[in-house]
Order: sequence, then C-alpha cells, then structure tokens
Amino acid sequence: MASDSVSGAGKTAGQVVTRFAPSPTGYLHIGGARTALFNWLYARHHGGRVLLRIEDTDRKRSTQDAIDKIIEGLDWLGLDFDDAPMFQSDRAERHAEVAHQLLAAGHAYKCFATPEELEAMREQQRAAKLPLRYDRRWRDRDPSEAPAGAPYVIRLKVPTGGATTIDDAVQGRITVQNNEIDDYILLRSDGTPTYMLAVVVDDHDMGVTHIIRGDDHINNAFRQLPIIRAMNAIEGNWPDPVYAHVPLIHGPDGAKMSKRHGAVGVEAYRDQEGVLPEALFNYLLRLGWGHGDREEITKEEAVELFDLDGVGKGPARFDIKKLQNLNGHYIREADDRRLALIVAEKIGPKADADLLTKAMPVLKLRAKSTNELAEGAAFLFAKRPLAMTEKAAELLDDNARELLSGLSKMLHLQNDWTIEGLEATTKSYAETLGLGLGKLAQPMRAALTGTTTSPGIFDVLVLLGRDEALARIDAQARSAEAAKEV
Repeated sequence: MASDSVSGAGKTAGQVVTRFAPSPTGYLHIGGARTALFNWLYARHHGGRVLLRIEDTDRKRSTQDAIDKIIEGLDWLGLDFDDAPMFQSDRAERHAEVAHQLLAAGHAYKCFATPEELEAMREQQRAAKLPLRYDRRWRDRDPSEAPAGAPYVIRLKVPTGGATTIDDAVQGRITVQNNEIDDYILLRSDGTPTYMLAVVVDDHDMGVTHIIRGDDHINNAFRQLPIIRAMNAIEGNWPDPVYAHVPLIHGPDGAKMSKRHGAVGVEAYRDQEGVLPEALFNYLLRLGWGHGDREEITKEEAVELFDLDGVGKGPARFDIKKLQNLNGHYIREADDRRLALIVAEKIGPKADADLLTKAMPVLKLRAKSTNELAEGAAFLFAKRPLAMTEKAAELLDDNARELLSGLSKMLHLQNDWTIEGLEATTKSYAETLGLGLGKLAQPMRAALTGTTTSPGIFDVLVLLGRDEALARIDAQARSAEAAKEV
C-alpha cells in the first residue's frame, strides 16, 4: 500500500495531526480512553486532525468484538475522528517495503542467527550479568557467509556512538546513549513486520505530527527515532514527530491501575457504575491535566482550554468517589427524558419512559449514578403485594397499620390529588393524632415503596397515581382491620 493512499497524506502544511492507536485485544481501558481524549482535545484545540488506527497485527489476540467495543466506547465518550479507522494489518506490504528500502540503503542488514545461537548468546550474557541484547554478530558480515537458502530477519543498524535527545512536550528533555539500544528486528523471517516498524511507517504515512501516549512508551521513542531518521536520510520527508509522554494512571494505592482496583473498562463505568459520558469525559480530562481550580469543565470549554503544558509529570490517582460526585453533578444537569431512557433500559420492559421522565426531577436530586436512579425508580413499577425490605417491614407494626387505616379513609375522600392537596390532608390527619409528619411519613413510605428511602412522600403519591397509591396503602391498612376483627 503506497503512502499516499493513507488518509493523513495531503494534510495542510503545518497542521497538527494526532492519532489514537489501540490494540484490539480487549476493552477500551481507562488509560487508553484518557490517551484518546488528550489526542482528540489537542487536535481540536489547534484546529488539526485526529485519526484512529487499530493496531491489529497480533491476529491471534485481536478480535472483532474488541474492535467494536473500542469504537463503541470512543463514540460513547463523544470522541469523533476525522477519517475511517485505519487497520494496521492491511499494511504489511507497505511496512515490508520500508524495511527493504532501509536494507538497500545500508541502514539495515540481514541477520541469519538461528534461535539456538541467540539463546546461547543470551545464556552467556546472563552468566556475565550483562543486559540481554543482540550482539550485532551479523551487522558487518557478508550475507554470502550464510548457508544457501538460510532464513533471515532484517535488523535496523542503530547508531552505536553518541546519544539521542528528545524534547518531550510533557516530560522535558530526555537523553539516552545510543549504545543502550540494540539492533532490533524490523522484518521477521516470515516477512511480517514488527510492531516497532509498523508504528513508525503508519505514523509517517498518516501524517502524524504529535505522538501523545503513555509514558510507558518513552523507550519506544528512542527505538523508533532511528527508523525515522534513516528514512529521512533516504527520502528527505520524514520529520521527527513531537513526542508527549503522559504519566500513567494509578489506583488509590499508588500502584498502576489494574483490575484489582475495580472496573477499568469504559463500558464497565457506563454499565456497572452508572456513569454518564460527560462525567467520565470531565473526570479523565482532570486526571493528569489541570486548569487552575476548575473541576467541572464542559466539552466545549475543554477544547478551548486544553494544551500539553497543563499535563503534569507525575502519575494521576484514580478516585472513584470523585468520579461519583462529579457524576452526580452531571445527573442533576442532564435532560430528564434522556435520563429516563437510560433508566428504562436498565429496568427493562416493564419500565414506562413517560412516567420516568415525570419522576426524574425528584429521582435525580441525590443520585450519583444511573444505577441509583434505576433503584430509586423501581417502586414505580413494583407489583402488589410489594416486596418489603427488612427495615420497611419493621416499620409496619400494628400501630403503623392503624395509622395507615385512618389515613386511607381520608385519602379516599381526597379530590385534589396534587402535592399541595395531599400534603395539607396528611398534615391535618397527623395534627389530629398529635403526631409529627415524620411519624406518619415513614410507614407511608414503607407501604408505598417497600423501602425506607424514596423521593418526597407526596411526590411518591402523585407519581403512583390515586388508584395505585390507595391500593398500596389499603393493602397494609386491611391488615390492621383484620387484626381488629380477630
């Protein structure tokens, strides 16, 4: 595949181009999502382009399901790309072409070392407590010395003297001695390219100007630059990219974020934690990047404010409580109908989206997740006889049922089934009994919802509607009447 067939070619001179390049061997994890976000924001802030590359060269571990989940997660977060995804596996021919260019120009060489020879070399290095590196045994040898038809790999001739320095946009100036990098493989003996070669060729052909990725890739930068500079010597149009290596995300204990810290995939935060995309977007933005004391930042504000100079050099710590609190803010800000549809999907076929929309203003007041919204709305669709929590059942003792029996008679006469009308009637009944409203509200809540927590009791009465509310109260009041007859 020729380089001019890649979408990044033909970009405007001087235009910023970033890329997100996940491997489809699993879900879109939190660290990857933040990398995608930073690439997206940097490109959008600078009026550039952001591209998506699926690095699926590991055919055994790459799956279509993982590809679908990654793209779905990015879309859910609101991250759009300026071209269709590029699949690295489609470009093996182009990768091999570059390897052979390097070979022909003397920047690479054929290595005929057998697996047994390489293992013996490593054993010697282990015994001498030396770094395990290829010893360049075929770097200056004539390929004719190898047996006829012997398999070989193509290795890069990495400079052996001096040092390479990168002015990283996040980490600052980093220098590595060239002799610390071995002559690594570009093309395997079966003709397939290695990750190190494929990444460099794809970044060039896509026109990538800024490589923003996790700081676990810093060493890769020093291995990839020699390819770029060798190809620049050959063709003259392979500029160094700007590197920005972002610190990794750590868990609350300071260790690298992993499954043991809880959910790590974007879809898990959506489904299991009940997080809204704008909340996760905002939280990931603030995870390692800051703008003064601002915590709540909209997508539009983020595009306006984001730049690499705001990214910290130290690892950020993931705090689920902060995410939950931020999510609560976005739930309160969210459109009621949108929330109702999310909750309806969680509840299932029995859910009524119109009723949920009506209930949402009171349901979302204290909720920190869409799961809490679904739990809080469950009473609306419960069937009689209501299942009772243990605490709710304890509230409905004989005295409470007696109170509900009297209240039921008054509510059956109620013509004004509004919050104001129901509150006036209930307060009047409580006053005649010499009770505070709370003494009456708690058994009412238990009878109406089967729980001890709910929206305001008069909201509950209105949302359930006259017939269902009275039926639920009467179901408990009848128990009191039956006890009298006995």
